[in-house]
Amino acid sequence: MEYNTTRNQLAMREYGRHIQKMIEHVLTIEDPERRQRNAQTVIELMGFLNPHLKNVEDFRHKLWDHLFLISDFKLEVKSPYPIPTRETLKGKPKPLHYPKRYPKFSHLGKNLEVVINKALKEENPDKRLGFANAIAYYMKLAYNNWHKELVHDDAIQSELTGITDGQLTFTNTPFVKAYRPQQDNRDRDRGGYGKQRGKFQQRGGGGNGGGRRHDNRGGGGSGFKKKRY
Repeated sequence: MEYNTTRNQLAMREYGRHIQKMIEHVLTIEDPERRQRNAQTVIELMGFLNPHLKNVEDFRHKLWDHLFLISDFKLEVKSPYPIPTRETLKGKPKPLHYPKRYPKFSHLGKNLEVVINKALKEENPDKRLGFANAIAYYMKLAYNNWHKELVHDDAIQSELTGITDGQLTFTNTPFVKAYRPQQDNRDRDRGGYGKQRGKFQQRGGGGNGGGRRHDNRGGGGSGFKKKRY
């Protein structure tokens, strides 16, 4: 009996012990052609055991990289892709440069600052006015979203004047819907508004004595005579 304590460590657990033993057997094959055929077979089996790799771009390239990784980069076969090395697979990627932007008005964001600067450079009066109206609408919308209340247009114009030194003035009154807190609609969904009607409701209950049905089979007190044959 063979125990895990006596076995070598798995290089990639997702492929299991059997794939690793197959690759170790391929390493012992001396004939290059036979070793190449066995390596191709192991690649097909690795792809069959991990179908999720088919959704990954260049999944066969990954399979070949995993083959060399499991063999500890000792397998000598021909690969349709560049043969990886220990340094390339275990090397750390270069850190990405994160853009650092420091907006002057943090409550409005950097994007609005870019739009304001573009509006100040615009020479066409109509386009400049369009920029001002769009900026005022966004400022009012942002204020409504953050403070949950409407703000007067004079406050928006005052802030816009302070940002642009009086160079931008909007003419259209920006329309923003007032914030309304979400009400609990559970009672309405359950039929709490108005009279709740039952699943089976009798119709025309005024002429049958308070909604009671009369059994005409006995002929008693119903006004109908039982037909005899």
